[in-house]
Amino acid sequence: MSARPPRRAPRGFTLIELLVAIFIAAIMFAIGYGVIMQSLHARRAIRQDQRQLLALQMALRVMEQDFVQLAPRPVRSPSGQGWQPALLASPSTEPLVLLTRDGWSNPLGLQRPELERVAYEFKHGTLIREHWNVLDPTLSDPPVKRNLLKHLRGVQLRYLNLDRHWIRQWPPPVAGAEATLDSYYRMRPLAVEVTLRTRQWGKIVRIFEVAE
Repeated sequence: MSARPPRRAPRGFTLIELLVAIFIAAIMFAIGYGVIMQSLHARRAIRQDQRQLLALQMALRVMEQDFVQLAPRPVRSPSGQGWQPALLASPSTEPLVLLTRDGWSNPLGLQRPELERVAYEFKHGTLIREHWNVLDPTLSDPPVKRNLLKHLRGVQLRYLNLDRHWIRQWPPPVAGAEATLDSYYRMRPLAVEVTLRTRQWGKIVRIFEVAE
């Protein structure tokens, strides 16, 4: 009988082979980690864009409801001296606009009118909506404030008068013989143009037609 050749012991990895395998694994891990972090960053950016877009849509919806339901109802001046027009706006003063709107929802059945006094302010890049729980507020009646939209560069409002000209101040100047004081305070524009200058989407313009 011929002698069997001796069996060799199993050959393990050399140190160089082990280092090469670790190096390749480290490269694959780095690539995978970069892809994962990029995906997470993109996901956060998409969610942030979605939140900002939702806030923009909500703000425009609220403004549309206010301006579309603009009511020809003047209110007493907070000081008790005289009256304020149903719509009072000036580009050089704050608030940007004061208005009386109809259709104020009352799900709790509170004893209050369906008319609501509303104001819009623009401060530190934020569009703020204010409303009062009473229709003819006094100086002792604080408004309820709500930050409607943040991160804005500017807000501009214009009003379409009966001559179909866009103006930035309301009520428009009218000669005394052309309108009584009561009708002057009840004047409403045909439409309201809202321009929002956003940091992310640039200039956004919406026109809301005032219901008759």
